[in-house]
Amino acid sequence: MTSTTSPAPAHTAKDGKGILITEPAMQQLAKLCSEQGDQQVLRVGVRSGGCSGMSYTMDFVPASDTLEDDETYDYVAANGQGFRVICDPKSLLYIYGMQLDFSTALIGGGFNFTNPNASQTCGCGSSFTV
Repeated sequence: MTSTTSPAPAHTAKDGKGILITEPAMQQLAKLCSEQGDQQVLRVGVRSGGCSGMSYTMDFVPASDTLEDDETYDYVAANGQGFRVICDPKSLLYIYGMQLDFSTALIGGGFNFTNPNASQTCGCGSSFTV
């Protein structure tokens, strides 16, 4: 039996961030980012593959890997910890408006993507079709 809960409200930026991150996800990402070191940023994107044709990617990379045409977003969790998210323009076309949430549930826990651009998603939750 699965419980259905609505995702936590996403924190949207006044400057129009293209990726919405809920407070639970922000706290988890801030924690992970601090463990990675101060010079790390979170690169979010998509690549071909997965069950539905495209899959999400998230990885910490050195801040020096930021490219000139990357979109850059700064986030600050309620506990004051901040982190930076970067995304290449091609990926942003597919994930603009996506909400990133985090759950500690034993089954189905972890990071969850809600993408308004996806016409179909896979049961694994990490691949989609547009």
